[in-house]
Amino acid sequence: MTIKSILKNLRFAIKIIGIAIILAICLRVFVFDSFKIPSPSMQPTILAGDYILVNKLVLGGRIYKNFDFMKGGIVETKRLWGWRKVKRNDVLVFNFPYSDRGKLDFDLNVFYVKRCVAIPGDTFYIDNGIYKVKNCPDTLGYYKSQRRFADTKQEQINPDVWKCFPYDKAYQWNVRQFGPLYVPGKGDTLRIDTNNIKLYRKLIRYETGKRINIQGDTVYLGNDVLQQYVFKKNYYFMAGDLVRDSRDSRYWGLLPEDHIVGKAAIIWKSEDMKTRKYRWKRFFKTIN
Repeated sequence: MTIKSILKNLRFAIKIIGIAIILAICLRVFVFDSFKIPSPSMQPTILAGDYILVNKLVLGGRIYKNFDFMKGGIVETKRLWGWRKVKRNDVLVFNFPYSDRGKLDFDLNVFYVKRCVAIPGDTFYIDNGIYKVKNCPDTLGYYKSQRRFADTKQEQINPDVWKCFPYDKAYQWNVRQFGPLYVPGKGDTLRIDTNNIKLYRKLIRYETGKRINIQGDTVYLGNDVLQQYVFKKNYYFMAGDLVRDSRDSRYWGLLPEDHIVGKAAIIWKSEDMKTRKYRWKRFFKTIN
């Protein structure tokens, strides 16, 4: 074999590898991605040690509008066309939005998996431990876990677990009696006062980049009086199936749609985190 033919074969091999790499990147960005589950917050649906495939075609993949976030700027994404909108009880993977307790942000390195129990336009509440949406008869979330948690005596529940969003004396909500909380959608107009701003201030600051202040009976967005607000994004209420041990919307609030990676589709591999043995019966199990 001549040097010329070797170089020709080498160039061909490099092209094939390059195409394969580009194809793999495109598949991960636009079609599916894989995540390992480190915690039990979604059991029994998903166990710690499960490896799940996330379908991005359902909602549409995300692309970055720019790369300003690499220099400390905000993360801005654009969602491509998807098959459908988020439905109640969809299991979703998303970027955790509240790493900074003082504001809503976009953590590119932290991913959560939870079940959506309320969508834009819903009024969500928890009644004696059971998840409900006004005028919706559907069972939301994992009912058996909700029932067990509702039957647990309050003194057996850690105070840090009992207290929940928005952590304000104006709202004496807890994990058994929560809401009602309206879940805003894009284009929704809400009247704003000194009470309900405590529910939506992080969302409004996230959308506008402006600080919110309360002076007496008046709410200010930057230097302007805020009496009503038109939301620019869709939001969702997310809940873990393991009610007693899940850091979800009960504690941190609503999830912006631009944080959603995709819909959890199947468990493609499962490994016991203690014994490191494969749980073969969970391989290729559909996530519902």
